[in-house]
Amino acid sequence: MESMHHAENLIGIAVLLVLVAWPLSLGLTGLIRARRTSGEGSKLTRRWDWKLSIASALLYALAFNLTFLIQELFLVIPKAFTPGLLPILYHNNHTWAGENPLASLFQGTGALATFVTGLICALLLKHRPARSAGFRLFLIWMAYNGFLQSLPQVVIGSVEPENDVGMAMDYLHFSMAAKTAAALVALIAIAAAALSLRGPFLSLAENMGDIGSRRTRTAFMFRVATLPALAAILLIIPFRVPRNWVEVAAVPVVVTVIGIAWMQAGAWAVSDVKASGASGLKSALGSKSIAYALGALLILLLVFQLVLRPGVRFY
Repeated sequence: MESMHHAENLIGIAVLLVLVAWPLSLGLTGLIRARRTSGEGSKLTRRWDWKLSIASALLYALAFNLTFLIQELFLVIPKAFTPGLLPILYHNNHTWAGENPLASLFQGTGALATFVTGLICALLLKHRPARSAGFRLFLIWMAYNGFLQSLPQVVIGSVEPENDVGMAMDYLHFSMAAKTAAALVALIAIAAAALSLRGPFLSLAENMGDIGSRRTRTAFMFRVATLPALAAILLIIPFRVPRNWVEVAAVPVVVTVIGIAWMQAGAWAVSDVKASGASGLKSALGSKSIAYALGALLILLLVFQLVLRPGVRFY
């Protein structure tokens, strides 16, 4: 019991360091350095492209809900092929009837599926980048949600046995030391994943004037990622109701804040990124593309509320 309490304290301290103190320190360092070079980039272009921000918010909401659906699907599908289990998929959860020891193990398959989704999208961004800036932005948000919806579950599962990943850990007989190690690795991976997406976001700039200095990179990240993601939380809530309001809002808030904090705090430090060019950005993120993203989001909302909300049986 004492060792468990010690491990929980260690994980708690690591959470505060990695998710609060470290990104805060990084952001303050950038602010201090930007002030020391106050004239840097003063003549560079700093325009607010509202179409880019709006498209980013819509695509973030779309990516969040698609990733959440992938998680729930891969929580249900393994159970559907397991004797004795009768799973039902809902718009914000899943349940099952019956008993089988494998059910606890399969509570970890959702997080695994979302992590793999994020990894695939990240690899596509790196090795086969889309020509369309709009599709690249969608892939970035899919990678973000794949990582940020899965890795925090490892941290929570290490101290909460009723958590999905926690149930899988207990099935696999993870010791407290193994759970603690997994939580610490997941915390570092959260920071690494978020920081790795700074370059793809900044490359969406129309020209180097938008990202040519520490200040402009920080401002562009706010316009293309931070503000859109925070605003998208309001778009995500209708997909999750009705349910306890803490559960409705807590998941999108946590997923959004812990990753965005790292990207915003570290945007100033990215110096080897190139702008995508005005022509590609304008053609990909115009009013028509915003309409397509909004249409896709509304169709997905109808699927969530009209098809999934009553429950879909997988037996």
